Amino acid sequence: MRLKAMVASTFLIVFSSASIIGAGNSQSSAQKKGELRYKTPEGWVVEQPTSSMRAAQYKLPKVEGDTEDASLVLYYFGSDQGGSVRDNFDRWTSQMQQPDGKSSSDKAKMETLTPNGLKVTMIDVTGTYTAETSPGSGVRLNKPNYRLRGAVVETPKGNYYIKLVGPEKTVNRWSDAFMDYVKSFEFKAAETSVAFHVQDRY
Repeated sequence: MRLKAMVASTFLIVFSSASIIGAGNSQSSAQKKGELRYKTPEGWVVEQPTSSMRAAQYKLPKVEGDTEDASLVLYYFGSDQGGSVRDNFDRWTSQMQQPDGKSSSDKAKMETLTPNGLKVTMIDVTGTYTAETSPGSGVRLNKPNYRLRGAVVETPKGNYYIKLVGPEKTVNRWSDAFMDYVKSFEFKAAETSVAFHVQDRY
């Protein structure tokens, strides 16, 4: 009788440990399968993303005096894809030229926020926008008096990348809305349930 009680007690301890380990792994997996949620500011025009790497795409209507709208794209390339914060900031600043020929990285302003526990690193730079018309084309734009605001959002699922670019006055017009957008970011883990089925043989 005592032996049966000892075996049952040992079994309960082992099962309890397994339950904790199994639940922890499931929670970690669920977290990585979550999604980034955010609120679209009023006045932004939601567009159909033009590629699978674009999680969201917007047009920010131009102000009087500007001839073009600004655009904002939220990119997601997959877990561990898309490069580091520094890689992206170096690429973005290289797309902006300064009238005096100095490096845009020296002029760029950086800021870090933690909305809803997420680390968001932002960069802000003005100048002449000279990005390629399409990746690898070798043909570059030449748009003076532009402003670029970029951000890297670090989540358990991997990094998301935001790029807002457009005429400086128009980007200035939507500056507060841009900050509201960034501050609305929230990562929601996928909900899962863990169940263990044990047959008592004693």
